[in-house]
Amino acid sequence: MSTTSAQALPHLPTPGVRPVDGGIEVAIHAAAASAVWLCTFDDEGDVLRRDGGASKGCETRVALPAADDGWWAGFVPDVQPGTRYGLRAYGPWEPAAGHRYNPAKLLLDPWARSVEGDLSYEPAVYGHVVDESGEGDPSVRSELDSAPFVPRCVVLDTAFDWGEDARPAHPRDERVVYEVHVREMTMRLPGVPEHLRGTYAGLCHPATIEHLKALGVTTVELLPVHAFADEPHLAHRGLTNHWGYNTLGFFAPHAPYASNQDPHEVLREFKGMVKLLHAAGIEVLLDVVYNHTAEQSIGGATVSWRGLGAPTWYRLDEQGNDVDVTGCGNTLDLTDPVVLEMVLDSLRYWVNECHVDGFRYDLAVALGRGEDLGYDADHPFLVAVLEDPVLSQVLHVAEPWDLGPDGWRTGQFPGAWAEWNDRFRDAARDFWLADAGALSRGEVSGDGVREIATRLVGSRDLFGERTPLSSVGFVTAHDGFTMADLAAYDTKHNEANGEDNRDGNDHNRSWNHGAEGATDDAVIQLARRRSVRNLLGTLLLSSGIPMIASGDEIGRTTGGNNNPYCQDNEMTWLDWELDPAQEDLRATVAHLTALRREIPVLRDHDESVIGWYDETGAPMRDETWEQDDRRTLQLHLAGEPSALLVLHGGLGPVDVTLPDVGPLRLRWDSAWERPAGPGSAPGERGVETLTPLSVRLYTS
Repeated sequence: MSTTSAQALPHLPTPGVRPVDGGIEVAIHAAAASAVWLCTFDDEGDVLRRDGGASKGCETRVALPAADDGWWAGFVPDVQPGTRYGLRAYGPWEPAAGHRYNPAKLLLDPWARSVEGDLSYEPAVYGHVVDESGEGDPSVRSELDSAPFVPRCVVLDTAFDWGEDARPAHPRDERVVYEVHVREMTMRLPGVPEHLRGTYAGLCHPATIEHLKALGVTTVELLPVHAFADEPHLAHRGLTNHWGYNTLGFFAPHAPYASNQDPHEVLREFKGMVKLLHAAGIEVLLDVVYNHTAEQSIGGATVSWRGLGAPTWYRLDEQGNDVDVTGCGNTLDLTDPVVLEMVLDSLRYWVNECHVDGFRYDLAVALGRGEDLGYDADHPFLVAVLEDPVLSQVLHVAEPWDLGPDGWRTGQFPGAWAEWNDRFRDAARDFWLADAGALSRGEVSGDGVREIATRLVGSRDLFGERTPLSSVGFVTAHDGFTMADLAAYDTKHNEANGEDNRDGNDHNRSWNHGAEGATDDAVIQLARRRSVRNLLGTLLLSSGIPMIASGDEIGRTTGGNNNPYCQDNEMTWLDWELDPAQEDLRATVAHLTALRREIPVLRDHDESVIGWYDETGAPMRDETWEQDDRRTLQLHLAGEPSALLVLHGGLGPVDVTLPDVGPLRLRWDSAWERPAGPGSAPGERGVETLTPLSVRLYTS
C-alpha cells in the first residue's frame, strides 16, 4: 500500500468523484473526521462477485485536504475513468454521540456513479466486533479490514449519444402506469434472447415493448434499480433481496440487471433502455428509496454513510441509536443540508443524465419529517422537487405513509404531487371481494356503495381542491397478493420465505369464492376470473392515474405468497405460457385501456358532470346513500362522449333501469370472458339485467 496527498483546490468541487482533465476532482463530506482518504485499486477484478471471492489487492491511499463545513476535497492527478475506488475516514469512535469512524472499513462514495461487486456479510464489514452470525457489541470497534468483502466504486465517463431522444411527456390524465420488475418481466418472455432476459436490454426489447404497447401502457414504473444489497438475514439463509429496497448507491444503476458487467456498459445499457422506451412512446419512472439505506441499524454493517458520520446522515436519538420510522433499521435525515443535497443531486442526475420521466418515492412521509419527526407538507424536500427547474418538469408520486408516528398521510402532499391511493385499493377490494364474501355468509358488511362511489370519481375527500389526477389508483402492487391470488386465497402462503409464514400482511380484504376446499372447480374458476375483471374494470374506468401491477393482465400467481421480496425464481418471474383464459384477460385489459383513451370524462372531470342513480334510474337520495345493504349503483359522466358506469355487487341478478340520459350503447360487461364487438343499445324501456357481481360501461 502506498500513500499520497491530493492537491488542494481553490473551490469546492461537485460532491463525489468526477473525472476532469488530467485526473479527478474529489469532494467527500465527513463532518467530524480528522482524516479522509481516497483509496484506489490497481486490480479491476478485485471485487466480490456472486461466483467467488476476492483478495484485498494493491491499494493506494490519497489523503484529502480539509475544506469548509465538514467537506474534504482535492484534485488527484492521473486517475482515469475505469479506476476502482473507495474511501476511508478516521475520526472519533464515540457510539453514544453517533460517531463510528473506523479507518479499517472501506466505504462507498455516496455520490458514486457506479457500484461494482457484492457485499459479503463477513465480520470485517461491521464497524464493531461481531461473530460469524453478525451478532456483537456495537460499542466495541473492529480492527478487521473490510476491503476484501465490500463493493468498489468506479470512476465513470458518463457520455452517451442520446440522438433525438425526447420524453414522451404524456398528459397526466392519459397515463396508464405499469409497475414492473426488470428481471421478472423478461426472464421467461418468448422472443427475448436468453442472454438479454432479466436485463435492462430485455426490458426494452421489441418483444417487451410490443406487449406494453398492445396493453395500452404509457408509463413503466421500475422497482428499485439503484445499486442495492441483500440484507444479512437473507444472505445467511441463502436468499436474495429481489425487490431492491436496500440501497447501496443512489446514483448507480444496479449492475446485475445489465447484460454486460463492464461498469461503463452498465450505465450505457440503462440509458439505452430509456432511449428505446421513449422511442416507443413509453415513459420511465423509478421507484426510489431515499428513506433508509442498506446499513440497517447500529448493529448493521458499515459500508458508506455511517462510516462518514452517522449524525449527519441518519436520524439518531440522544444515545446515538437509530430512530427508525421505516422498519428497515435506519432513517435518512433530510433535515440536514448535506443529505438533502445528496437526494436532490441524485434526482437531478437521473433526470438530466439518464432522461427518466419521474419517480415514485418509497415511504415518502419519512422524507417530509421535520426536526421533531412530525410530518411537514412544507418540508424543504417536498417543496424543492416541485420548484427545482429540473425536477419540476417530471412526475413525482408519493407512497404517502411510513411506519413512524402519524404515518398515514394520503392526500396531504403538496401541490402537484401525485399519491398512491390506498383508500381506492381498499374500497375496490372490499366492494368486490370482502363484502361479497360477507353476503355469501348471510351478513351485511361495509357501507353499501358510499365508499366505492367516492373512489370512482377521484377521492375528492382526500385530495380536496387538487385535481382527481393527484390520485394514483391501484388494486395491487409488488407487495401483497397478485390480483388473481386475491380472488383465490383466503390466507397468505409465504412459507418459502423462511420466516414460518409470519411475514407479509395478514389482512387480505379478499374472498376466494369458497376456493379452498371447494369441489366445483369450473364454477370457482369462473367466479375468480370475473372478480379479477371487476377489479381491473373499476381501476381502469375510474378517474385519476391507474397503476397496473405487472402480470395482473395475464392472471399472474405467486401461489399465495403475498411478500415474495426474496424470491428471484419461477415464483415471481412472469410465466408467458398463456392459456385461453389468460389471453382473454390480456385482451380485456387492452380493451379497457382503449376505452379509457377514447372517453376523456372517465379519466378526469369536475363535479358538475357527475350524476348518481339507483337501479330504478332515479337519482340517488340521502336515504339511499345511507343503505348499508345497497349493492347497485349507476354513475353517469356527461361529456363527449358521455359514460355510464353500472356496478352491481350483489350475489343474484338484478334488473336495472338505465337513467334517461340519451342514447346509450353497451361497450363492456365484466361478465364477458373476452371483449365483445362495438356494443349494443339497450332495449326500448332501458331495462337491463345484470349478472351477479358485475360491472358494465355504456357510452353515448
